[in-house]
Amino acid sequence: MRDTQRPSWDEYFLKLAFEVSKRSTCLRRAVGAIIVKDRRILATGYNGVPSGLRHCEETGCLREQLGVYFIENKMDAEKLCGQVLVNKRSRESAERTRINVKKKLGGNIDITNRVKKFVDCRSRDAERRELYIVEGDSALGACKLGRDGEFQAIMPIRGKILNCLKAEYDKIFKSDVIVDLMKVLGCGVEISTKHNKELNSFDINNLRWNKIIICTDADVDGYQIRTLVLTMIYRLTPSLIEKGYVYIAESPLYEISYKDKSYFAFDENEKAAITQKLDGKKYIIQRSKGLGENQPDMMWETTMNPETRRLIKVTPDEAEKTQQMFDLLLGDNLSGRKDFIAAEGYKFIDLTDVS
Repeated sequence: MRDTQRPSWDEYFLKLAFEVSKRSTCLRRAVGAIIVKDRRILATGYNGVPSGLRHCEETGCLREQLGVYFIENKMDAEKLCGQVLVNKRSRESAERTRINVKKKLGGNIDITNRVKKFVDCRSRDAERRELYIVEGDSALGACKLGRDGEFQAIMPIRGKILNCLKAEYDKIFKSDVIVDLMKVLGCGVEISTKHNKELNSFDINNLRWNKIIICTDADVDGYQIRTLVLTMIYRLTPSLIEKGYVYIAESPLYEISYKDKSYFAFDENEKAAITQKLDGKKYIIQRSKGLGENQPDMMWETTMNPETRRLIKVTPDEAEKTQQMFDLLLGDNLSGRKDFIAAEGYKFIDLTDVS
């Protein structure tokens, strides 16, 4: 007859785990574990150094050695602890950014979640809908009066937006202008970097537009705003460029009036050709003062009418070269940028507005 009572299943498995722990190679604490399913043991394991390395019995306890080292080298200990705190804060910041992005971009554009000053179109057919990204309230007013409200929507941006190429994601998504633009696009953000891939929410099927048209003034400020918007799209939704959704609307530089007829020149060569054609006749040349000054009929004819407007399709023909140029002109390579301007700047002197 047995002297001891038969153990319960829990006690039985705990005793087995204790026996397994005796195989541990750790000098400080021996831990054993077993995996059980339906009262059957699937696997056992114990703590120790990774496979292929010498045991603590041979090398001594690294934790104890580090403890002595840190006591004797206080500055190194402070540096290491500081880096641990930096990594911790970085992880926490990334998590806050991820939650913030999902919260900000997750809603639909409706009465209760309206994007400020966004003017939508009536059509819900994504194959027809066009989004014009314009600079400022004055351009918004001119485009609103000159558009076809059936399929053309307008999103104004306030001034020069953040340079997204250099900024951290948490700073990018603190910008109301950028968040509003991402909301209007509807497809989420596309992030593939290892440390921020959890922010990725991109789905091309949720894109609300057939064309995304960047429409800015034909001056230095307008070109800079255009470049910053392109940089934002390139950083946050590069697939929109790769799949051919992004366009630039050319704006006329000059309006040449003769009697009751107007001609529009988009560069100096066109201006010279038109004035040569009207040689000997009395005509008036007006330089464009910006989209906000355009009359609705002029806005429609030159910029918004699908039959007469001029759109430049943004294509990624040389993606690597494009990325290098963005990095050079908008990144942190200051000396490289200076060298490029010194070598190539003369080619763009004619485009400089010094008036």
